[in-house]
Amino acid sequence: MATNESISIFSSASLAVEYVDSLLPENPLQEPFKNAWNYMLNNYTKFQIATWGSLIVHEVLYFLFCLPGFLFQFIPYMKKYKIQKDKPETWENQWKCFKVLLFNHFCIQLPLICGTYYFTEYFSIPYDWETMPRWYMLLARCFGCAVIEDTWHYFLHRLLHHKRIYKYIHKIHHEFQAPFGMEAEYAHPLETIILGTGFFIGIMLLCDHVILLWAWVTVRLIETIDVHSGYDIPLNPLNLIPFYAGSRHHDFHHMNFIGNYASTFTWWDRIFGTDSQFNAYNEKMKKVEKKTE
Repeated sequence: MATNESISIFSSASLAVEYVDSLLPENPLQEPFKNAWNYMLNNYTKFQIATWGSLIVHEVLYFLFCLPGFLFQFIPYMKKYKIQKDKPETWENQWKCFKVLLFNHFCIQLPLICGTYYFTEYFSIPYDWETMPRWYMLLARCFGCAVIEDTWHYFLHRLLHHKRIYKYIHKIHHEFQAPFGMEAEYAHPLETIILGTGFFIGIMLLCDHVILLWAWVTVRLIETIDVHSGYDIPLNPLNLIPFYAGSRHHDFHHMNFIGNYASTFTWWDRIFGTDSQFNAYNEKMKKVEKKTE
């Protein structure tokens, strides 16, 4: 009975979303996107799309999303939004980070990306335009991937902080006590594989079209670069997402090497009380701000 009720609720919600979607004006970008997608299918093999296409999407989006945070360090007005104002970025750290990123992206992540084609073939994941899911279904599946990844990340990230393991793997990611956007994927190769597994679990369970691979990459990169940015920007649209952790939440983790283990949402830290020090810190800072007003 409960299962039937759940199916009925989801069906009703889906119909409601479809109705709202039918009322929205036609997306002017849809036709150019359709033409570009079909051009890609007609001129490249599935292996090239799944492998090199995925690599290009990741590299372009990663450094594109890092660009605003990189530019903020040169804009005096933005300094007031930096969370750890006493620890400015340095060229030395950024260059070191960039070199490690190139190694991780091409020597660790690329071999994993090469398996994408075989995954899509084995599970008959479609590439064609006609079976591409609607935007709201794509968004729903990306949210499902985020929930799965966040759960995996919380428990495995917390495990990597165990005193018997930390210095061998996760310590590398914590070399920068004040994080910056490009540092999001600065990590030991084993950590890249261990925590990166959470990214692929959602894909394995929810993927119904190759576009989900790129949509989920986009969502995940936006989130992880934002929380590592080191800046708490007012009116950040990501903060409108319920239970979204945000940059202050993760910046505290880098500042103190403890607590706030989740990647995207706050619920696991709340359930297990691993955000207690962060909450106490926030209360203390609010009192300090009131005194200085």
